[in-house]
Amino acid sequence: MKKAIIVASFGTSYENALKNSIEVIEKEIEENFNEYDIFRAFTSHRIIKKLKVTKNIHISTPEEVLEKLYEEGYDEVIIQPLHIIPGEEYDYIKNIKKEFKEKFSSIKIGRPIFYYQGVEGVPDDYSLFIKSIDNILKENKNVILFGHGTAHPSASVYGCIQTVLEDEGYENAFVGTVEGYPSLDNVLNRLKRKNIKEVLLMPLMVVAGDHVLNDMASEEEDSWKTILESEGIKVNLFMKGLGEIREFRNLYIDRIEDVINDRYKKVGRTKKGIKNENTNNFVKL
Repeated sequence: MKKAIIVASFGTSYENALKNSIEVIEKEIEENFNEYDIFRAFTSHRIIKKLKVTKNIHISTPEEVLEKLYEEGYDEVIIQPLHIIPGEEYDYIKNIKKEFKEKFSSIKIGRPIFYYQGVEGVPDDYSLFIKSIDNILKENKNVILFGHGTAHPSASVYGCIQTVLEDEGYENAFVGTVEGYPSLDNVLNRLKRKNIKEVLLMPLMVVAGDHVLNDMASEEEDSWKTILESEGIKVNLFMKGLGEIREFRNLYIDRIEDVINDRYKKVGRTKKGIKNENTNNFVKL
């Protein structure tokens, strides 16, 4: 029986970001699941096109990889997204799964980094993430987590991260996003209320790519670093993607193991209550 794992990331056109984060994650997945063949896919068609035009590098989309696997006679497929939130890219992967579900005996999707929290019988993904960067949060008094943001309803994830951080005692860790809420203005207001004058600015992103190098850390007048410094705040930079942190990478290994062992199936809603498909137990509403 031929089995495959597709490691599906948004992608990056920055060679160092690809090498230091995505490739390391792929290698560790291969080492931990050697009975599976590992394949790369990017969900950003824009980045795929850019790499093709500028560097003559071809990266497949998830559907292209699935079509290839079908033609080569694979039976079981796991798609593990490297996405942080269950947003548009995750919806894209779920829709592709539906298109290909009849072509394989089994096709499953792992969950992104932020998915469950506070639900009985499933992991507290937000808390597990915080634990994975615990050393950084403890070694630095004030930390800003620089996220991407989205217009998708999953943008609520970022506010939830902020709340869980505070619940777990990290009251001087602040979440902000480039595109959405909380914004840099929201973060600045929190810093000013606490009279904070020095921060560590680090990515809430798997790779340290374009957003990190330009929007977060550059000397341009509209970068977060420049704006924070103009407010009299000293900025220390953490110039690594989350994928460069071993404890964070382990979160993906755990998710694949959960899929293989059919743990933590999605909690669904019924007319009678909430059904946990893993236990077939109902919780009255």
